[in-house]
Amino acid sequence: MALITEDMRRIVEDAMLSYVATVRPDGAPNLSPKGSVRVYDDEHLAFMDMASPGTVANLRRDPRVEVNSIDVVRRRGYRFRGTAEVRDPGDAVHTWLADWLLAANGPGYPFHHAVVIHVDEIRPVLSPAYTFGEATEEELIPAWKARYSAIGITQAERNLA
Repeated sequence: MALITEDMRRIVEDAMLSYVATVRPDGAPNLSPKGSVRVYDDEHLAFMDMASPGTVANLRRDPRVEVNSIDVVRRRGYRFRGTAEVRDPGDAVHTWLADWLLAANGPGYPFHHAVVIHVDEIRPVLSPAYTFGEATEEELIPAWKARYSAIGITQAERNLA
């Protein structure tokens, strides 16, 4: 059993875009970006299928999944591995995600299925700047904020305090 910590919750929320890996019928990997990945509780992640029929079909056939959430400014994140379950409208997780998406984006987004992932394994992802460059998060944050600001992504757009 893997427990999702407060730091992991913060990274998932701040990342704003996570990547979900599934297995296609031919055994090849399928990687799909998801802007709706949320921490549901201490053992589960969830995301909404808004335009992901391939991801859902893959998970119905083979529920193994990995989710990568990386905060690009902090240059670190987590890999969450587990087993997924597809939930239909009316399910509590589906309703929870739909309410969040409506509050965040307003009406107009489709809500087909919710996917709940029981997290079995969690591994950190760190930039080589931490491991080889001996940088600290306090050093990396301003440097990467400046890089993203230089290409027109503001702090408000990144939703960072």
